[in-house]
Amino acid sequence: MDLKEVMAVNLRRIRHDKEMTQEELADRAGLSARYIGAIERGDVSASVTVLGQIAAALGVDAAILLERAAHIRKSP
Repeated sequence: MDLKEVMAVNLRRIRHDKEMTQEELADRAGLSARYIGAIERGDVSASVTVLGQIAAALGVDAAILLERAAHIRKSP
C-alpha cells in the first residue's frame, strides 16, 4: 500500500471515529467536500499543506494520517 492509500484509509477511519461527515471536515479544513472524497478514495495525492489542514481540522498530528498499520504476528 502506497502512502496515498495509507492516508486514504487513515483519513476515513479517523473521520468516522470522530463522527464527522466529509462536508464537516471540508468546512473545517477550508477544502471542498469533493476533494476530501477524492483523497479518501485515493484518487488524488494531498500536498503537505493540505495534509496539515486536514490534520488540524481533525485535531490530530499530521503523522497519524501517514502511519502504516502495524500487523505483528506472534509465532505459536
